Amino acid sequence: MKGLKLIKIISATAAVLSGFAIAAPAQTPGMAVLEGLTPGEWTLKERGSREPGQKVCLGNPELLLQIQHANTTCSRYVIENGPRKLRVSYKCGRSGQGVTEIKLESSSLVQISSQGILNNAPFSLNVEGRRTGSC
Repeated sequence: MKGLKLIKIISATAAVLSGFAIAAPAQTPGMAVLEGLTPGEWTLKERGSREPGQKVCLGNPELLLQIQHANTTCSRYVIENGPRKLRVSYKCGRSGQGVTEIKLESSSLVQISSQGILNNAPFSLNVEGRRTGSC
């Protein structure tokens, strides 16, 4: 009798869960912080540095998610996806991994914090990204 009751509970749970799976959207939700950025030339400058910074043409704002692993194919997991703050964890196989947090101050100014492992060595950086023109 207990076995039959357990089967009914498992069946009911499976039916409910499969209903959620069908109702769930197939696409990953957009990243509001990145969608709010103005395309163009951006300067990425380490906070507190007197160096001029690195200029990048920001056509695809996802570039900001993995600054240290820029030309590497990585899998990503969105930890937090709010209108002003985005936090993403990523893994790049043998090249390493990282966690990046982007805080949106305006459509032309962001604060980026990233830390992780690059080629078996730890890294940690705090960068200000500012739109500086067209590209």
